[in-house]
Amino acid sequence: MIKIDLITGFLGSGKTTFIIKYAKYLMSLGERVCILENDYGAVNIDMMLLSEIGCDREMIAGGCDYDCHQRRFKTKLINMALMGYSRIIVEPSGIFDTDEFFDLLYEQPLDSLYEIANVFSLYDINTNNLSYESRYILASQISVSSKIIVSKRDNSKEALNIDYLNNIMEEFNCPRIITNDDIIYNDNLNFNNILNSGHKSYSHIKIPINNDNKYDSIYFLDKPFNKDIILKIKDELFKDSSYGNIARIKGFIKENDIWYRINITKNESDFSQISNGQNVLIIIGENLNNDLINNFVNKMI
Repeated sequence: MIKIDLITGFLGSGKTTFIIKYAKYLMSLGERVCILENDYGAVNIDMMLLSEIGCDREMIAGGCDYDCHQRRFKTKLINMALMGYSRIIVEPSGIFDTDEFFDLLYEQPLDSLYEIANVFSLYDINTNNLSYESRYILASQISVSSKIIVSKRDNSKEALNIDYLNNIMEEFNCPRIITNDDIIYNDNLNFNNILNSGHKSYSHIKIPINNDNKYDSIYFLDKPFNKDIILKIKDELFKDSSYGNIARIKGFIKENDIWYRINITKNESDFSQISNGQNVLIIIGENLNNDLINNFVNKMI
């Protein structure tokens, strides 16, 4: 059977960066790896970031409702099972409810084609003040993850506030109690130690999440952005709640003939140099005021 990994994590937690390292490690062991980008967005910029790995990549993009998306997910996995891969890594959207993954893998014919190897959840150590729906999605992800991989801490002595996670588990009646044994810090990561971690099967309260309405994305293609403009946009959108609850700003810009990857959250503004990109800016959040955001951003360029 083909091994399949699910790498979850809320918006901006560092899933793609982790997957690049993880896939390279698996390939060094002789695995034939394919990464499945399973996103609700209409534009998936992470596919370009993953091109440096050298393994195959597949994508399921948005443009459809939940049921249609689930059918595409299942069809894609059936087709990939015929391609001779030994390992599939699934990177879903940061607002992905893990029930979709397990429901599909336990259905025929996928239950006879795949075995779940590992489920990991990336977690930004600076996460706080999440909405009720966002806390639910985080609980869904952590309840089934074998290891919680903590990213973006400032120094090796900074410890995760485990109580915050356990309060979220309790809020949604999940009996899982997070301990230090469940936590791995990304800066101390050893893939040998987590290769056979498996996954958990804790229950929790289920609530309906309408990602099409609650969570949204706004795309700006081929606009003359630069770093200064992006930072001014960031400062305005994160400070004024009338734009909505902004979770992440990502994309690519080209400045002085150099491509940069944009990865911005409330606590981080990262412009990393990359070899190639696409001129796009994506604003992601809850209850976005599309008209207000469009008007403001277009005034800035």
